[in-house]
Amino acid sequence: MTLRQRIDKVIEIVLVAIMSILVIDVLWQVFSRYVLSAPSSFTDELAGFLLIWVGLLGAAYVAGKNEHLAIDLMLQKMKGAKRRRLQIIINTIVGVFALFVMVIGGTWLVYTRFYLGVKSAALALPLGYVYLILPVSGLLVMYYVIDNSLNQKA
Repeated sequence: MTLRQRIDKVIEIVLVAIMSILVIDVLWQVFSRYVLSAPSSFTDELAGFLLIWVGLLGAAYVAGKNEHLAIDLMLQKMKGAKRRRLQIIINTIVGVFALFVMVIGGTWLVYTRFYLGVKSAALALPLGYVYLILPVSGLLVMYYVIDNSLNQKA
């Protein structure tokens, strides 16, 4: 099993776990609100945090599978070396975005949330943990675009 396959498998397991917790969380919210008439105080906040994680980690995962949303009309019309060059340019742009916005910006966001001691209202969870997925996903996207560029077929 290659490194990429191992990373893919770990991400798949984490995404399934997050989605499972999210479903249970939302079901509990609905049950407690409509059946018990006493809505749970933490489920709304937890659902928001889980959506952040599943969205960003899922984006990294589909970037690795090259299945992200794209308008690739120009890429489809090209063949051979021109297609490979354009794909490398696209991967470079995505990688630079992931580096500056997700890794560097995300790391700054995580650091400042921990440094300032910012906590969520209902769960009293340090928000640095919530935003930690930004640099992690950014690093994964960078890994995937580098690997995609190096292993691209003409």
